[in-house]
Amino acid sequence: MPSPILAARGITKKFPGVTALRDVSFDLRPGEIHALCGENGAGKSTLIKLLSGLHPHGSYEGELTIDGQPAHFHGIADAERAGLAVIYQELALIDEMTVAENIFLGAAPRRGPFIDWSKLHHDARALLQRFRVAIDPAAPLGRLGVGEKQLVEIVKALAKNSRILILDEPTAALAEHEVQTLLSILRDLRSRGLTCIYISHRLDEVFALADRITILRDGATIATLDTAHTHKAEIIRHMVGREITDLFPQKNPSSLDYQSAILRVDHLSVADPHTHQTRLHDISLNVAPGEVLGLGGLMGAGRTELLMHLFGAWGERRGGEVELHGAPLPPLKPHEILRRGLALVSEDRRRYGLVLPETIGFNLSLSSLRNFSSGGLLDAGREFQKNDHAFRTLRVKAPGLESVVAKLSGGNQQKVVLGKALMTEPSVIFLDEPTRGIDVGAKHEIYELIRQLTDAGKAVILVSSELPELLGLSDRILMLHEGRVGGEFTRAEATQERLLAAAMGQRAA
Repeated sequence: MPSPILAARGITKKFPGVTALRDVSFDLRPGEIHALCGENGAGKSTLIKLLSGLHPHGSYEGELTIDGQPAHFHGIADAERAGLAVIYQELALIDEMTVAENIFLGAAPRRGPFIDWSKLHHDARALLQRFRVAIDPAAPLGRLGVGEKQLVEIVKALAKNSRILILDEPTAALAEHEVQTLLSILRDLRSRGLTCIYISHRLDEVFALADRITILRDGATIATLDTAHTHKAEIIRHMVGREITDLFPQKNPSSLDYQSAILRVDHLSVADPHTHQTRLHDISLNVAPGEVLGLGGLMGAGRTELLMHLFGAWGERRGGEVELHGAPLPPLKPHEILRRGLALVSEDRRRYGLVLPETIGFNLSLSSLRNFSSGGLLDAGREFQKNDHAFRTLRVKAPGLESVVAKLSGGNQQKVVLGKALMTEPSVIFLDEPTRGIDVGAKHEIYELIRQLTDAGKAVILVSSELPELLGLSDRILMLHEGRVGGEFTRAEATQERLLAAAMGQRAA
């Protein structure tokens, strides 16, 4: 067995009042892809920051070695000189620059005091070709999709002659076909000797890619397992400390009454408010009380735009009709839509769903303050009671309502966003990627909540890029392709192959 290229032994990292890592041990072999799994708050981010030099030597206990020699990183530059590069979920790229300029950002080749533009573009093209990335180095980065930007970030890291690549949730914002492209490139890089630490909540990816899996829980190393000799249920049990036998809760059997659909959309066409070009074409759907209608498609298919338009936050309606409880629903502002009984949980919770510097209580009641107001005065006592009920019902892991939202884990932030929406007492809930970037334990809790909502007669429209999630939660699934309906499937008809074919504008057998 080869000696580790990187090893962490007995690592303990403390913050005021919190022990983030407790006696953690982890090693990385040359040429392997090693997955790091754990719930939000398990210690993964702290460990990565330590390995990358963000938490400098001396700020933690234990030993870090590279090629068997002590590694004393006092900053990011020290880690990069040792051959480590980290690619975070929030990409460190500049849209206004070209692909080539981003690849050599801060390290552009020079001819005297000036940038050697000819060499910069030549070297960028050579790097892209070397790693089989079919992107024009002269293209403005802002014109690329999220998946292509992710590949540029990887090439940028490899341009620094990195030996160890650390990827933190690299597929969280990617569509299914972009995920497969990224996994293929990482396998190719592994075959060329690159070593990789891969962090993901998506266990399908972990099992498709990783050689070994290390699980952290509550800041401690629980186990390191060979992927070939374990299974998802064992990984989940180690992550959450309990068995989760059914990730997707079973729905109470009942027939759905489509004649009494809460929301109907007939032949809806919508234009982009900036370009005025039609973006959604002739879309029809309906959702019944107690139903989860899944909405799938590749990135750019129009899923988010459709929900945003129905919520009054995007687009110019060019044709079609929308009905709510049998009555016409014209284009309205979001605050008016909320009053009609529709609520949206946005895919970007940090940008659109939360006021991060404020408290949990402030955020929970933000969309429903009118319910606690009379004569222009706020009934703070009643607001607190409702907030406290939502806080406890959703099992938000925080000391209390006065905790600042920015300091919560991703899963707990998502619970606050959901709670804020549910406190408006909606009849229809739009969930746009509700489990993106959260761990399996928090996912299970959100799945349980969705089932509780439908059992109570609420209608849910669920957007997800994870096909197993769509299949596991939805009663019916509508796939979009380039702003049009590519196919509609009942639970019995739906398979991953059929859904993907519909998303690509094809028909599957």
